[in-house]
Amino acid sequence: MPFSARRAPAHDTLLRDMNVTPFIDVLLVLLIMFIMVIPMATHALLVPVPTGMPPLEMREENVVKIDPQDRLFWNGQNLTREGLLNQLAGAAAMDAQPVIRFEPDGLASYETSARTIALIKDSGVQRFAFVGNHQYRDFSKSR
Repeated sequence: MPFSARRAPAHDTLLRDMNVTPFIDVLLVLLIMFIMVIPMATHALLVPVPTGMPPLEMREENVVKIDPQDRLFWNGQNLTREGLLNQLAGAAAMDAQPVIRFEPDGLASYETSARTIALIKDSGVQRFAFVGNHQYRDFSKSR
């Protein structure tokens, strides 16, 4: 047989499909490395404990109010943000959590209201309600 007429054996034929198994292995290793390198997200709520201040009354429904001067009130008693955080943490730790009703004045600043809502959310309180939204129904009325 002449040289040009010979055929190559079947095992010498070129593979037409690329082997992607090593590529997938490398991607999985890189994925695992990225997962290990990314720091775990941790969230801590630091609760400052006031000294010498007795805890305020805890009812089944507690009202957090903001007046026009951006002062915070818990059931009608004035307190600081730290005091409010302590009250909220105490309410969140109870087995039967009380309802926290949020009632900002119409002239209270948006920033104080938003920070107070975030504080309530971060405290772990599950039962939360907005009160007095009907007074903001018509924005065209001047006060």
